[in-house]
Amino acid sequence: MSPNALSFVFCRASWIVAEVMAGRSLAQGSLDRVAAAARPATREMVYGVLRAHGEGDALLAPLLQNRPPAQIHALLLCAVYRLADWPDAHTVVNQAVEAATGMEQGRYKGLVNAVLRNFLRRREALYAGLTAENRWKHPDWWVRRLQAAYPDAWQDIVEVGNQPPPMGLRVNVRKTTVADYLGELQAAGMTAKAAGECGVTLAQPVSVERLPGFLEGRVTVQDIGAQRAAFLLCPEPGSRVLDACAAPGGKTAHLLERYDLDLTALDIHPARCRQIRHNLDRLHLSARIRQGDACRLGVKETGERFDAILADVPCSASGVARRLPDIKWLRRPEDIARFARQQAKMLKSLWQALRPGGKLLYATCSLFPEENGEQIRRFLAQTPDARLTGEEQWRPDAQHDGFYYALIESEH
Repeated sequence: MSPNALSFVFCRASWIVAEVMAGRSLAQGSLDRVAAAARPATREMVYGVLRAHGEGDALLAPLLQNRPPAQIHALLLCAVYRLADWPDAHTVVNQAVEAATGMEQGRYKGLVNAVLRNFLRRREALYAGLTAENRWKHPDWWVRRLQAAYPDAWQDIVEVGNQPPPMGLRVNVRKTTVADYLGELQAAGMTAKAAGECGVTLAQPVSVERLPGFLEGRVTVQDIGAQRAAFLLCPEPGSRVLDACAAPGGKTAHLLERYDLDLTALDIHPARCRQIRHNLDRLHLSARIRQGDACRLGVKETGERFDAILADVPCSASGVARRLPDIKWLRRPEDIARFARQQAKMLKSLWQALRPGGKLLYATCSLFPEENGEQIRRFLAQTPDARLTGEEQWRPDAQHDGFYYALIESEH
């Protein structure tokens, strides 16, 4: 990246980081407003800064008498992050100062210059002064929950959560095989390995445009852990299936690639329903797409019962925080109880739409027991005709993100 390009990336990245600090999710499309040529570098910087939750603030605190305006503070976070790996530190400082000329009428150019040069002089001592909490790069309340839930594994979970996620692919078995697709990747100069029955993990992430056969529907980007849902639900051919909270349609598509089904994909948001349609069209798959609230779903609303239901419920997303690093900044401790209440309401609603003898797969991308095992134990205690037949907690590691699955069957 040229020095001038670095200045532009600082401007865009600091603006987006400041938005997240103010409560705006990356899912609201901030990166989409960045010029295409600068988007990859901007994304890398934004994600890197957000993934390092708390560390940048701790490094800057001894260097600042007062907290500057939001975008200037975000610019300093971006610059400190970039100084960790840029070979020419003075170029980073100069380009950060150049970026500051377009912020707050340029009043903070001198501050940015002084703080970053002071940081370079004191860098070794500043890093040595970081506490264990700062090095975890997770909110304190988050770490305490992990410690309680995973007393022997929480440090591994935290360390993995601070790394960039792997890029998993799902091979469309209606169009090709894993072995053949690995050959296509090798021919395209990409290193990859098989993961599970239809998964592939890339050694290095690439843009989807570079993936052989992506536009033709031979492959989809999907975490290996997320691919587990279709295999666990395993609906009978021809059965009536509901994918609740289906957007963006990854699990919907996987079910249709694996099985011949009468499938309904449900989501509450019209725009997300259109996203499901777009993804199914690329894969040449067909399903009924309905806009609706899974918390208010029953026989009266649907006029039918389903043989199998995938309840991919809203959750804290604590298992995918390295992939969605703004989550660590936006979540609050009280959010977990709020999600748990919503999940319980959704489970009760969806159970009413399941036929006797049918099965429901409850799925989250959470690591917190309140949303997972504890939620299911409460549901089973309140639902006499429900029987747990399978349960899996996937902790994030180098191969996949964190997920929870519980397969529940309705007794006749």
